[in-house]
Amino acid sequence: MPKVIEIRTPGRGFTNITAQVQAELSGSGLCHLFLQHTSASLILTENASPEVRTDLETLIGRAAPDGDPAYRHDDEGPDDMAAHFRTLLAGHELSLPMDAGRLMLGTWQGVFLWEHRAHPHRRRIVITQLPERQ
Repeated sequence: MPKVIEIRTPGRGFTNITAQVQAELSGSGLCHLFLQHTSASLILTENASPEVRTDLETLIGRAAPDGDPAYRHDDEGPDDMAAHFRTLLAGHELSLPMDAGRLMLGTWQGVFLWEHRAHPHRRRIVITQLPERQ
């Protein structure tokens, strides 16, 4: 059965959720993560150097700037449409291998919730485990 975890974000930026995801896992196979929101992302990225995440935020800000006058959708403020576009660029789901209840991540990899909105939010992530066939 799928499990759901809720993550509170401080606003725009990255929250390392690797430990929260791992706490929900058991067995071996495939772990699928699905974010139930359209203005945040799930990513697998560098977990050691914070400069990588700072640079990612800089780059995505260039691609999808807040308050662009070309945007028509701004119901929740100048970051509204930019956040939706950033989600399309970065994604909203991940599929990761797991073994004995542990994600099989590389040395420098971590699972992050990337909040694209300026203000804090509560985000829900569905975790589905597909067991390895015996």
